[in-house]
Amino acid sequence: MKILVTGAAGFIGFHTCLKLVSQGHEVYGIDNINDYYDPKLKFDRLNELGFNQVESKLFKNEVKSAKFNSLRFSRINLVDHESIDNLFKQEQFEVVCNLAAQAGVRYSIENPKAYIDSNISGFLNILEGCRNHKVKHLVYASSSSVYGENKKVPFETTDNVDHPISLYAATKKSNELMAHTYGHLYGFKTTGLRFFTVYGPWGRPDMAYYLFAEAISKDQPIKVFNNGEMERDFTYIDDIVNGVTKIIEKNIDSRKHYKIYNIGNNKTESLQNFIVTIEKAMGKTAIKEMYPMQQGDVPKTFADVDELINDYKYSPSTDIKLGIKKFVDWFKIYNSTS
Repeated sequence: MKILVTGAAGFIGFHTCLKLVSQGHEVYGIDNINDYYDPKLKFDRLNELGFNQVESKLFKNEVKSAKFNSLRFSRINLVDHESIDNLFKQEQFEVVCNLAAQAGVRYSIENPKAYIDSNISGFLNILEGCRNHKVKHLVYASSSSVYGENKKVPFETTDNVDHPISLYAATKKSNELMAHTYGHLYGFKTTGLRFFTVYGPWGRPDMAYYLFAEAISKDQPIKVFNNGEMERDFTYIDDIVNGVTKIIEKNIDSRKHYKIYNIGNNKTESLQNFIVTIEKAMGKTAIKEMYPMQQGDVPKTFADVDELINDYKYSPSTDIKLGIKKFVDWFKIYNSTS
């Protein structure tokens, strides 16, 4: 299968590329490699995929992987309509997996334009590419943030999601509506995935678990919001990528054009317990500074993944202790060599 993965230098995109090429697929990755966080980590991920940094730094320069014969990469910005359209025309992808986005709930309050450019304008270019070049299936990242302040848990895809409390969440809800419209009008299948808090090796340094590990390693205080009275459906990266791959690979010709799934761990962990697990893996106790709930944040997320289990036999299997250990093992090695 010939697959486009956007956001290939990002956390989930990098792991998805690795999984898909290991399954024998032909994969083309793109990413704009912005500086939302240190681009060095993004280039290091690309290096793990077999891409030379000097070559992958150049925009619109196709690079072949030195590790995988069926993997290529080009630095392209999703808002560059002409380049995106040319890529779709040239490659004739069967499936598109759109994992590129401007991420981060808190940052969306500080820099709203970045979210409209990447998550709305960029996504429109992907939809237009699918429409004009006969893509069979678009799989795209949505987010658990669309549930806003919903009190009923676990969150189900049938719940009302008309009240986002961050611009990031609003752009993700918009993506779902745009995908529904394009699928309905132009006949290709779309599958939206509402990711719940994803963690693991090669993760994003703006995420809480990474910030905690970094601060603990340097004997610096960690910021604990809402006095630690928060719960998250923490989901290990391998479980997420296994789910994404199952969705990409399954024949859905007989399915309706539009579908949304929650993809999470199907259970919650308290933030306090999460911190204790990181402390044990790091072998050090954190210095904690308590803060009130941040604007745009929610006290609890919890995914009902029954539909994904029923339709794809999705089965998240990594418990928090094992997942955090794997992350900390990677974190220590990566930060000792970088």
